Amino acid sequence: DIGDIIRGRDLYLGDRKEKVKLEKKLKQYFKNIYDKLENKEAEEYYKNNDTDKNYYKLREDWWDANRHTVWEAITCDAGNAQYFRATCSDSADGNSKSQATKQCRCQKKNGQHDTDQVPTYFDYVPQYLR
Repeated sequence: DIGDIIRGRDLYLGDRKEKVKLEKKLKQYFKNIYDKLENKEAEEYYKNNDTDKNYYKLREDWWDANRHTVWEAITCDAGNAQYFRATCSDSADGNSKSQATKQCRCQKKNGQHDTDQVPTYFDYVPQYLR
């Protein structure tokens, strides 16, 4: 999925040239982010955790910070689409599950009809187990 692609963990088995091209582009994007870091501590942190210039730690942190907005951007025009499995909790005890409707998002916990819950909890399940 997109989180695995961004973090450099995708198990894509298709065209190797495409994977190399995508990885090269991602390194370029995250190099630009790294080059614009203004906090010296953050710059040192990522420099020390990335000796091979793949920016994996920066990519992981970027995904943690932005995955909800990425999902919202992907689904913003998917008005009546449903996520493929029950992902939302309908009941007060959290045991009842329903599909994420309305742009593949769950309703807010306070019961409002606005949607803010995105089903990105699969991010840290290994791809081959999903």
